[in-house]
Amino acid sequence: MSGNGQYAPITGPRLGPMQPSMPSHDQCEQARLARDARFDGLFFTAVRSTGIYCRPVCPAPAPRRENVSYYPTAAAAAAAGYRPCLRCRPELSPDDANFMQDHTLHRALALLDEGILQERPAAALADAMELSARQLQRLFVARLGATPAQLHATRRLLLAKQLLTETALPVTEIALAAGFNSLRRFNGAFLEGCGMPPSALRRQHGAVPGGEPVLRLAYRPPLDFAAMLGFLRKRAIPGIERIDEGSYQRVIVANGRASLIRVSADPKRPELRLQLGTSDARAIPAIVARVRRVFDLDADLATVHACLDHEPLLARGIAERPGLRIPGGWDGFEIAARAVLGQQVSVAAATTLARRLVDRFGEHLPGLPEGLDRQFPTPAALAEAPLEGIGLPRTRAATLRAVARACAEGRLDFSRAQTLEQFVRNATALPGIGPWTAHYMALRALGMPDAFPAGDLVLQQVLGEGRRLSERATEARSQAWRPWRAYAVLHLWHLSEERVKATALPP
Repeated sequence: MSGNGQYAPITGPRLGPMQPSMPSHDQCEQARLARDARFDGLFFTAVRSTGIYCRPVCPAPAPRRENVSYYPTAAAAAAAGYRPCLRCRPELSPDDANFMQDHTLHRALALLDEGILQERPAAALADAMELSARQLQRLFVARLGATPAQLHATRRLLLAKQLLTETALPVTEIALAAGFNSLRRFNGAFLEGCGMPPSALRRQHGAVPGGEPVLRLAYRPPLDFAAMLGFLRKRAIPGIERIDEGSYQRVIVANGRASLIRVSADPKRPELRLQLGTSDARAIPAIVARVRRVFDLDADLATVHACLDHEPLLARGIAERPGLRIPGGWDGFEIAARAVLGQQVSVAAATTLARRLVDRFGEHLPGLPEGLDRQFPTPAALAEAPLEGIGLPRTRAATLRAVARACAEGRLDFSRAQTLEQFVRNATALPGIGPWTAHYMALRALGMPDAFPAGDLVLQQVLGEGRRLSERATEARSQAWRPWRAYAVLHLWHLSEERVKATALPP
């Protein structure tokens, strides 16, 4: 950070101040010249001769070394006066999940994701973080190269740019989706940030077919989409989810409106394709964010693997399935309920119980196709429900009711603006919820990369290689894999699939 409080870009061989996750200048240089997709989103290249900033994978001819600077985020490049490239489209870049390791920064980014600045001033974020506005701004500028307000503004404009390019949505709806209540303000902000009005960008890219919007969601390869679908398929809840050989479909309710989404892999690019069934443009940002979390699209697997592959078992797992990622959940309470249903039973049995739960207590959603027309029960619907009627033992029914009441009353929440320790502490305060269930919830509902259910029988067996390790020994073994233990869990579960098929798989 320079003396005037602005971020100093990397233009030489040294790292930026307080920027440990950004590659060095030489790494950035090599990555952009190689168009290495593994670095997509980890830095942005600003070209002084053209005034634009690009992704490392930009297909345009590489500019001369002396004409470029490197920034940690798109917002940092935008704050320095650069415009997003129209060819490589920085709006498609995955985020840098390495920032999750700085809890203060991660919490602030999570609050931004949850919309804290959508209708409130920048001071609201500082208040929520219990920091002064100056402290928060210094943190953001030092680590991200931009203030919270600049980061929020850049995200809004890049979302609008994607919707203008990839959908036929009216400009007025795109403005609403990007958080602008005034079309005039939207047009002015877009012109300033992108160098052209929204209508000119749309004309330049040509007409997009009408119908349901389809968005491109990029990731840093590899992604084992088949393995992700396989995991989700075994746990799919009939009436809510459907997984075939190449796609994931799901019922969602956003802003009170029910619709379907469909996610599939792009056969040529490191991207997923998200087909949206909603007509509410304002719901699109939250839907995109959830899909990215369900498929863990912002993971930096190169960093994860560098931490894990010192363990021979994990090195074998990584070699066999290098693209394994954390399979997230669409709704926190849904995952929590599924975790309780899966206590001490097989995956198939837990799925049967989940189907009964939805049939008995879930809402039917008219207007959706048969077989994908149910909503998972709300916490309020289950807080006092006679759950024994679906075949749950009395104690487990009481546990699920306790979880439902805690969620309904706000004592247990699934905000990502909390630490793993905070979530586990709140969850295990409930009757019937132990560390295993709490860590499983944290892994799938919150995507916490260090979640580790040490009491998991499968983990204990595969790590014991013929004998079952104790929970304490399993926990001790995992310390070398921090802060990426959740990825170790996925690889160990994969290694155990042939050895342990019938019982004790995670719910």
